[in-house]
Amino acid sequence: MDAPAFLARWKLGAPTLVAETIGSKIWRATREDGTSAVVKAMKPVHDVHDELRGAHYLRWRDGHGAVRLLDIEGLDMLLEDAGAVHLTQYLDAEGDRAATDIAAGCLAELFSASSMPAPHELQPLGERLTSLFARARADRDAGVETLYVEAASEAVRLLDSQRDVRPLHGDLHHDNIMLGARGWLAIDPKGLIGDSAYDVANFFYNPIERDALRCDPERVAMMADVFSARLSIPQRHLLDFAFAYGCLSAAWFAEDGMPEDERRELAAVSVVRDVRLSA
Repeated sequence: MDAPAFLARWKLGAPTLVAETIGSKIWRATREDGTSAVVKAMKPVHDVHDELRGAHYLRWRDGHGAVRLLDIEGLDMLLEDAGAVHLTQYLDAEGDRAATDIAAGCLAELFSASSMPAPHELQPLGERLTSLFARARADRDAGVETLYVEAASEAVRLLDSQRDVRPLHGDLHHDNIMLGARGWLAIDPKGLIGDSAYDVANFFYNPIERDALRCDPERVAMMADVFSARLSIPQRHLLDFAFAYGCLSAAWFAEDGMPEDERRELAAVSVVRDVRLSA
């Protein structure tokens, strides 16, 4: 097997393939100064543009709350090593409330001011919701009132009245926050721009395999309280976005032919919806 071209380009040694997904290979290697770095070698798949927008977001954050982008060449990104401990592991060791506090702190850092202008390459939030709107339109045309229809109407209202519009990570959840030498850092952004509440929404549905947590109304209320207090965003606004986001996520599962995951997501959405209506 030939050595990856990025080794010579960035003068890296001792490469280890640590993960491979549909969209990329992740390598850990050693730099000339002896420090560790990560290379994300992206594949030319349909969503590679998300990853490239994420690179613009990382450059804009410049290490504040997120991993540093050290260089990019084509589809290869050289990144600061964010460590090996995910927030999901911290949740298992210290509990859900402690992990939520960490997530809120990371979000607060990501929402801190930057001296650089927002990148123009970021995806507008309305474009991100396309799958939700398509599913709701199909249900309306079929004469069926569903959670998708309700969430799409809510999403239109939210888009028309966005507050605190800023660059967003776009895919923030427990497995995209890691503990390393500089503390807790976000990884793998998608690079959006829109209401800051969108970046909070995914936490209500994660960790993705923990249905007992995701479908616990007391947990939903706790998260809304913690995020609202730390980020100064009204709880109802957070829950409105969480409701819309959950249905967007379910629509993605449906598009990917994953009906069981869609069902599980909608079960969690129903809990968020109930807490939202009582907030």
